[in-house]
Amino acid sequence: MPEVRFGEAVRVWARVAALSFGGPAGQIAVMHRILVDEKKWISENRFLHALNYCMLLPGPEAHQLSVYIGWLLNGTRGGLVAGGLFMLPGVLAILALSILYALVGNTDVVSAIFLGLKAAVLAVVLQAVFRIGRRVLNGAFPAAIAALAFIGSAFFGLAFPLVVLIAGLAGALAIRPEPAVLAAADGARRPAPSRSLGILALGLTIWFLPLLVVLLFLGRDHVFMEIGLFFSQMAVVSFGGAYAVLSYVAQVAVDSYGWLTAGEMLDGLALAETTPGPLILVVQFVAFMGALRGGGPLDPMVAAVIGGLLASWVTFVPSFLWIFLGAPYVEALRGNRMLSGALAGVTAAVVGVILNLAFWFALRTWFAERRSLQGYGIEFDMPILSSLDPVALALSLFAMMGLFLTRLGMLPVLGLAALASLLLHMAGVAG
Repeated sequence: MPEVRFGEAVRVWARVAALSFGGPAGQIAVMHRILVDEKKWISENRFLHALNYCMLLPGPEAHQLSVYIGWLLNGTRGGLVAGGLFMLPGVLAILALSILYALVGNTDVVSAIFLGLKAAVLAVVLQAVFRIGRRVLNGAFPAAIAALAFIGSAFFGLAFPLVVLIAGLAGALAIRPEPAVLAAADGARRPAPSRSLGILALGLTIWFLPLLVVLLFLGRDHVFMEIGLFFSQMAVVSFGGAYAVLSYVAQVAVDSYGWLTAGEMLDGLALAETTPGPLILVVQFVAFMGALRGGGPLDPMVAAVIGGLLASWVTFVPSFLWIFLGAPYVEALRGNRMLSGALAGVTAAVVGVILNLAFWFALRTWFAERRSLQGYGIEFDMPILSSLDPVALALSLFAMMGLFLTRLGMLPVLGLAALASLLLHMAGVAG
């Protein structure tokens, strides 16, 4: 790997953060384009090896990938800066939009803008799936794994961890990376156990310190403690990305805690889908609304801001811990053919799962109504064709033309789609 000056790395990570739209697929594609294709700071194989590991971890894989590569390039401070900058724009954007939402509510104008943004984000995700798939699916077997992962997750409701397990086993048995791919790992040494124990102790202290402060000053039953404990639990079990756990988050936040309504949960998801940073930032909106209504004795808006930031803290701090703790071992094992094959199988499966997410997103962006089909093991929401939203479909096609044909950047496409949707709303064409 080339030597990368820390100051230049900071500027590049700030650029990556500013372009981190489109969910994990889009964010991973941005990092690949800038770090692998443009800067050539990391090889294709090294990038995919890091990605494979991050795919196996709970939490936002794109954020973890930024921490991993930042650590590879500039050590611990590089990982902290890369991961911090990656999440900062999204945290600030969700915070500002949450405050605006709490003050003015969901207006028709805002809904029109969101329609355009959601339609464009779908195009961004599809473009990212195409780019990643073109690089990862370099043979019939990986392509078959991706196809089966898509079918299993889209039509049979297979859980992401099960898809990962099956793909990893298949890859370990059938995929054998070339010797050149593994040669760079020769001589790599595993870290000392004392280092790992020190990182674990420090990471857990940083993770739970805010909860200790809440416990001491506000008590066990305060909404801040509920937020901190619940989203800490999510950070440990959230395998498969945000979509895999959002249904559970919604159920608990709406039905058990009563932090917000189901409609507000969907609005929060729309906010998270159209801002830079990981989609899991929707938890910040959920906690913001919960603390807004139950954060006494603090001022409601102050409590809401603290609650939202607390949720982001306990969601993202574990990602740094997983990387700093595990990445040295993963690097040391890059020469293991079976492990490399297993990770390659997982990456192929993830392409199929991300394609399913794009499919899921399209059904909910283009169609207002769906009918659940179940039987013979199949679980699928069939769109009701009469509920097709022609404006949403047209906006998505418009965004796809901008990305695939005219090759506009993500930000121009997002802006143009939002503007087009707003103009259509003002003209009475869109609702």
